[in-house]
Amino acid sequence: MEPLDHRKRRFAEIYAACHDPVLGYVMRRTENGHDAADILAETFLIAWRRLDDVPAGDGARPWLYGVARRVLANHRRGERRRTALGDRLRAELGAAAPPAEDRESSGAVAEAFRGLSEDDRELLSLVGWEDLDAGQIATVLGCSRNAVRIRLHRARKRFARALADRRAGESRETSAETHRHRARFAKKEHV
Repeated sequence: MEPLDHRKRRFAEIYAACHDPVLGYVMRRTENGHDAADILAETFLIAWRRLDDVPAGDGARPWLYGVARRVLANHRRGERRRTALGDRLRAELGAAAPPAEDRESSGAVAEAFRGLSEDDRELLSLVGWEDLDAGQIATVLGCSRNAVRIRLHRARKRFARALADRRAGESRETSAETHRHRARFAKKEHV
């Protein structure tokens, strides 16, 4: 293995000589600049790691094109996997979504939950959605089990209070609406 100073100098020379041509190669084969930048960075990272394998002189550029080609292929495979996974998740989530009437009846619950602090929402989510116990939550949050128990108790109380307030508000609105309808009906009977 070469001394570090010599390796740095050699890499800097290869980078200076080949950056623009490799960037052009990658740009012509990607759809956006962000992907091109990622692929270019990965290509030169591989060149740094395998510097002893990079041919000297004019052989460096074709060697880097080969590396970039393989990085591009990996990138495309990853994109296809992500797209397929996204399609599968959309299909699964679409099938698992509750009917509209269920979503409407949970409106007060959702509103009360959204009204909580981010810390309370995270804590209640870890219990309700991720099904974690206090010890596991302590690991996630980086605190003691006792702190989790106290925070969870307080978060549940705040959630219950917020939910009760929402439902009371809905009840008052429903009661006022019913009263207005009855008043209109009573006026029609007197006419």
